[in-house]
Order: sequence, then C-alpha cells, then structure tokens
Amino acid sequence: MKPIHSGKISAALLAITGFALATSPAMAQPGWGGYGGGWGGMGGGFGGASRYQAPRDDREGRVDAERFLADGAIPMLGHGRITLRTMPGTTASDREQATFEAAVVDQLAKAGYDTAGPDGEGGQIVEITVVRDQLEPAEEKRNPISGSATMGVSNRGSMMGLSLAYDGTKPRGALIMTNMEIRIRDRASGKALYEARARIATREGTKAAGDDAVSVRLAGALFERFPSSSLAAR
Repeated sequence: MKPIHSGKISAALLAITGFALATSPAMAQPGWGGYGGGWGGMGGGFGGASRYQAPRDDREGRVDAERFLADGAIPMLGHGRITLRTMPGTTASDREQATFEAAVVDQLAKAGYDTAGPDGEGGQIVEITVVRDQLEPAEEKRNPISGSATMGVSNRGSMMGLSLAYDGTKPRGALIMTNMEIRIRDRASGKALYEARARIATREGTKAAGDDAVSVRLAGALFERFPSSSLAAR
C-alpha cells in the first residue's frame, strides 16, 4: 500500500477552497440557508474522509463437522495397524496431499492406532478425500480514493462541498471451501466402522488458509470425541 502524499492533496484542496471563496464572497457567514452549518455539515466535507471495510462472510473460519459410527464398532476402533489410502479429490499437489495425510496420521496415533508398523493383511484402512471449491472469486483491484462533490446556492451566496472516502484495504482473496472426509474400514470385511466429514471456508492469502492450518483444524474436527476403545481403557 503506497502512502498518501498529504502535501499534494492539501494543495488540491486549497485550490478548490480558493475557487469557492473567489466566487462566493459571503461564504464566511454562518448558516448557509439550511446546509447544516458550513463545511462540517455536508456529510463531513473536507473532513469527511472515511475508511471502508467489507463485511466478513459468516462462513469464513467456521468448521462444520459430522461423524457416523457403525453399530458394534467401538471395540474395533483405536488399536492395531491402520493403513492410509488417499481417494481421488482436488488436492493441487503431492505436497498438499501429504500435508492432509500427515494431519490424519497424527490424529490416528493419538487415538491409539499403530501408524508406523509394516502394512500387513489385517488391521484397518482409513480412506481420505479432500475436495476444494471456490465460493467467491478474488476481489478486483480498486482505486483507494473515491469521493463526491456537492454544490448549493442560497440567498447568501454559493458553496461547494467535497467528500473523500479512503479505502486502504487490500482486495480480498478468493473464498475457498475445503471439504475433508475420512472412512475407516475393516480390511478383511470391507465394513465401514467410522465415517466423518468436516469443512471450512478460508480466504486465500491469509494465514488461516495455509494447508498446515486447514489440515490440522479439519483433522481435529474429524476425530473429535473419537470412540476409541484404547482411549476408553486409559
């Protein structure tokens, strides 16, 4: 964001003021025929500069999650060997995919699973799916300074008011919805024991939108109150 050169703006404002004084000898008189008390009453006049900030989207930063447990599955969860399987989604790169997988592995280890042992024929499989959708496009670049001029005439002369608005905010990035889903299956039977899905909307270009932050928050929501028999025994 470039700084405003106050000297140039002040010179421009003085030029406008000088013009108004030259054409309106009676400007110094109060009242102005109902214009609200001179320069200060015209919506702020020269002193009416304001800073605009776009409202925050209610969806931004909020995690929504749903979890489903199969009947009789609790004794089977939270112990033994488990293998990860990433399903087709919309992860942009192998690095992004690995980040989400690591967040799930961390939660599985906390739940009591063996995530480092050799992959055998038994145990369980966790399927991971990550899908991203754009909810809103990025904002276009805009002029940081805008304003309007007002002119009036009364029996005491004429006047002109200028209102400036300054928007120093950067254009907001696209609003992206990240959906993450897991499904834990028994390897031998293929039966689904536990399913969960979570989603979060984040603004591109912000710290909260980084893959590390998003994956950790979603994985934590997927395993919140995970019904692990190992945790229940502690």
